[in-house]
Amino acid sequence: MTAYAQHERRELCDLLLRVGPDAPTLCQGWSTRDLAAHLVVRERRPDSAPGLVVAALAGYTARVQRSVRDAHPWPELVERVRSGPPAFLRVCDEQMNTAEFFVHHEDVRRAAPGWVPRPIDAGEERLLWSRLGMLARVVRRRLPVGVVLAAPDFGQLVVRPGAPQVTLSAPPSELLCFMFGRQVAARVDASGPPDAVSALHAAKLGL
Repeated sequence: MTAYAQHERRELCDLLLRVGPDAPTLCQGWSTRDLAAHLVVRERRPDSAPGLVVAALAGYTARVQRSVRDAHPWPELVERVRSGPPAFLRVCDEQMNTAEFFVHHEDVRRAAPGWVPRPIDAGEERLLWSRLGMLARVVRRRLPVGVVLAAPDFGQLVVRPGAPQVTLSAPPSELLCFMFGRQVAARVDASGPPDAVSALHAAKLGL
């Protein structure tokens, strides 16, 4: 079985070293150094984890992230990302990290001028499709319109029923980028009333 989380982690770290600590990302306000610090904090600072989902605690998480960002030279910070989570979390690596590292890999790739899509293994697309089901339950409340995801060869997923409705058609990898809040860079076909499509593109999605 291919370890897709490890593959995305390695590819992202190699890319981070190539582009350097000050390259742009699709994460608003974050350079590559900020992104690397986020990944280290996410895996190594469980005390700051609640701030990733609870707005009232976000300030503490941001302070921890800045301290990690500023405490390590760039190669050392990237190596901390590459080395992965503590041993007791590695049994969950594929489940916890495949979607996260895929999206953050694309955050760096797609922020560069002239980026082009990369081929995604069919097995990884299948795994990302399964992760879309879990993500849908989280982002449903943020959707301003009804949304159906349609992925050729994988099926359809009703994220939020109701009208007006927008159908997003693309491979799972592109749908995942869209639902993670990277609408501007996701290559999807959106069909539905124009006002509903515009509202969906402008919505604040993601975790």
